[in-house]
Amino acid sequence: MTQTERHSFEAEVSRLLHLMVHSVYSNKDIFLRELISNAADACEKLRYLSIAEPQLAGEGGFAITLSADKDKKTLTVVDNGIGMSHDELKDNLGTIARSGTRAFLDGLADKAEGQALIGQFGVGFYSAFMVANRVRVVSRKAGSEEAWAWESDGAGTFELTPVELADAPARGTVVELFLNDDSLSYAEEHTLERIVHEYSAHVPVPIRFGSGEDARELADGSALWVKPKSAVTADEYKEFYHHVATAWDEPALTLHYRAEGRQEYNVLLFVPREKPFDLFDPSRKGRVKLYVRRVFITDEADILPAWLRFVRGVIDSEDLPLNMSREMLQKNPVLETIAKGVTGRVLSELSKLAETDADLFQKVWSSFGAVIKEGLYEAPERRDELFKVVRFKTTTSGDGWRSLTDVVKDFKENQTAIYYALGEDEKQVLASPHLEGYAARGLEVLILTDPVDAFWVRTALGFEGKPFKSVTQGEADLDNVKPLEADKAEKPGAEMAGLVAALKDALKDDVADVRPSVRLATSPVCLVASDFGLDRMTEKLVARQEGKAALGKPVLELNAGHSLIKALAAKAAAGDTAAVTAAAPLLFGQARILDGEAPSDPAAFAASVASLLEKSLT
Repeated sequence: MTQTERHSFEAEVSRLLHLMVHSVYSNKDIFLRELISNAADACEKLRYLSIAEPQLAGEGGFAITLSADKDKKTLTVVDNGIGMSHDELKDNLGTIARSGTRAFLDGLADKAEGQALIGQFGVGFYSAFMVANRVRVVSRKAGSEEAWAWESDGAGTFELTPVELADAPARGTVVELFLNDDSLSYAEEHTLERIVHEYSAHVPVPIRFGSGEDARELADGSALWVKPKSAVTADEYKEFYHHVATAWDEPALTLHYRAEGRQEYNVLLFVPREKPFDLFDPSRKGRVKLYVRRVFITDEADILPAWLRFVRGVIDSEDLPLNMSREMLQKNPVLETIAKGVTGRVLSELSKLAETDADLFQKVWSSFGAVIKEGLYEAPERRDELFKVVRFKTTTSGDGWRSLTDVVKDFKENQTAIYYALGEDEKQVLASPHLEGYAARGLEVLILTDPVDAFWVRTALGFEGKPFKSVTQGEADLDNVKPLEADKAEKPGAEMAGLVAALKDALKDDVADVRPSVRLATSPVCLVASDFGLDRMTEKLVARQEGKAALGKPVLELNAGHSLIKALAAKAAAGDTAAVTAAAPLLFGQARILDGEAPSDPAAFAASVASLLEKSLT
């Protein structure tokens, strides 16, 4: 037979194993949960494959068997699932091939965070080294005439050795742990029974202790999602969430129901509290498992839309065929109906959560709000439902969040639109001069800082008959709303016409128009987009994508009440066009800086500022 092969672990695995062996966690029991979870997944995979190839599974069904020998200091976990080939043992147990590994390891290095992260990146197997000095895995892939052993002490290398079929399982995997002296309690039956009941009673594969006639059932493998809600405890829900979501936090929302009618299906879904590291990974898919009559089909079906990709759980259909191909999954009308119904139910439950537990909903929104808002753009038919769920930071919300219903309810007299400001972050938006006129009138403005905001807000017709209007686009329709201090409001004088004409001439290559502003209160100038086309922030995003400096010329607005603009207006009225011409690039450069951009000609702008300072000091 082939000789023993020795391999080194991937660098990240070596670091992980070091952390597992040398760190002390408050709850080491979770290693058994992870091994049982892996074993259950192996059985589920073979159960599905055996639909098309019954000979792979043979007779006898599926089971996970635990055995222990305290004298030999061993604990063994056996499954009769799909098993692993030589290459799969090498790849699955020698590398970590999932995104976010470094972030995971950085968190694991923190004792407080480590327990919450074990299992989240497909590294649950390595938790065995918290309790074992050595681990030996013997596996035979279903239908194969080869068996291999993987063995390691967790010190940086592992060995692969061929195994005689007589010494290997008929199919599946045997994981044997050689326990360290601090972990001998895990070789006791009552300890293992307690852990199984606490963490793994939900697994859809029977779990037994012992062998032959002495074997005793610890969990019957009944699917949690087909049980009535009244028969499931809060702890069982929590542990099933840990299993199906590979997470350690508590779910914010649990949806468990049975749909009956034209299609029948069971649903057990969870909304997490914490966002995973790979939430915005472009290759990331949803993690809802699809079953058909309790047979696992896939966890890659696009059941829920991408903007609900944080939801975890199981959907079990009574009507889909068991032999579903990937192509059938993409087009199946039954699955489409299920997806539509479940999506609506998730949104409905999120809306209820927002009403009944605002603090918990705020945690969910802080974690997943940016993802949910993708639905406003991608699923316009769902906008009315989504508008009941989405929350916004506004110029008056402080640290809290506001619903669109809240915003409309607090409209000022004669206000006709829902105002919004786009930006890269909240601080930048709040510093924008475009908000001054709105603040002076006590008008609330939505602060939109997520990338998708620039797109959905342009395609949404409005909310409750109120259109969305950007504060950086077109003329501000603020004349009908009284300022809070109306006596301080100042109308443009006749001399402004001369200044506007002079600046238009001086800046004709840079701006589309120059006009007095209603939106400014304290700043002298600002740039806005024209009435038609894109607002300023969207223009910048599109220009960046196309590799351009700008898409179109902006409009320069002037604050007629500002002392600088008044002085320049007086110069223009007196015929001093040279002063206005000299000031024009400075005003335009200042407006660009206030808009978060550099002057179009930084060197010329700096020279003009230096010249102006020199004149003022001599």
